[in-house]
Amino acid sequence: MHSPEEVINLINQGKTLLLSGHEEVLKKLPKGNWIGGTSSYFMSEDGGLVSDLLIEVTEMPDFITDMKIRYYDLTTIKNVYKDGFESGFSIIIIPAFSDAHFLFAKQVYTFEEFASKPLVGWISGINLGDVNASTPKVFSGIDASFSDKNAIVAHFQIPSNKFADVSIINTFYAEGGDDLEFSECGLETETVFVNGKETNFSDYLINNNVNIDIPLVANYHGFMINISFKENDVKAKKVYFFAPVFKDVKYKLGKVKGDYITEVMKQIPTDRELNYTFSCNCILNFLKLDLAGKKTSNITGPITFGEIAYQLLNQTLVNLEIRDL
Repeated sequence: MHSPEEVINLINQGKTLLLSGHEEVLKKLPKGNWIGGTSSYFMSEDGGLVSDLLIEVTEMPDFITDMKIRYYDLTTIKNVYKDGFESGFSIIIIPAFSDAHFLFAKQVYTFEEFASKPLVGWISGINLGDVNASTPKVFSGIDASFSDKNAIVAHFQIPSNKFADVSIINTFYAEGGDDLEFSECGLETETVFVNGKETNFSDYLINNNVNIDIPLVANYHGFMINISFKENDVKAKKVYFFAPVFKDVKYKLGKVKGDYITEVMKQIPTDRELNYTFSCNCILNFLKLDLAGKKTSNITGPITFGEIAYQLLNQTLVNLEIRDL
């Protein structure tokens, strides 16, 4: 965590930075090699933190050989994988609740060259006390501009003797219980197929006394992926999600493995010295698991309104590590 004055000094030194902070502090920064997104929640060196005054800084390694920063709108975001360097990785930030956020969430699997290159990032948010006063934004340091509609992406090239390793720490799991399937992709639903039988999902959650603080979990090609509940609207008999459910995927009601910090520590590799280039965590973990003041090992980074590791994720801890081949 840094003061705005410290960040200005880093920018003026020509450092390549990923920044997260309150809109008002990011707007004061000069042009330079940086991208940023709004957030007031952080994994700091001292634990979970809320601040509108400090900026979380991720300084990119010196061995990066090239970089290109650009905005992506609704017509160009499909190219985000294709535009990346063959040897490298990309960092994406998308404003929460924007059309770009929802399009990425639902259609990323259809993007050209999907998952062919490492892509990580986050959904920018706001201080929850500013819900009616501000919108989440992303920033391009190249011209010190910002947007609440488009995604910002920094594509990085790295030497051919290195590779970007993306990892996900998920403290929820799926085991036993009903199979839950949906008839279409979406961020909301009325119906669910429970072990093949169609029923109203809102009623199912109520009748089974489901704690919607715990996400749905499914196996996506070997990775356990969470779908977090946004709301169970009992009157409308609709259920809303923070990430889309997909057709032909079997979901389970998630279960908690144990104490969050303990479980995170168990999933951090111990066979080598770790040096994560970038990490981010979820605002739902911060709020629902009471992470204020708690250290997540030595991992630092923004706490976000959604995490990206190739696709949109919920209630996970995403890490990017640059390793030698």
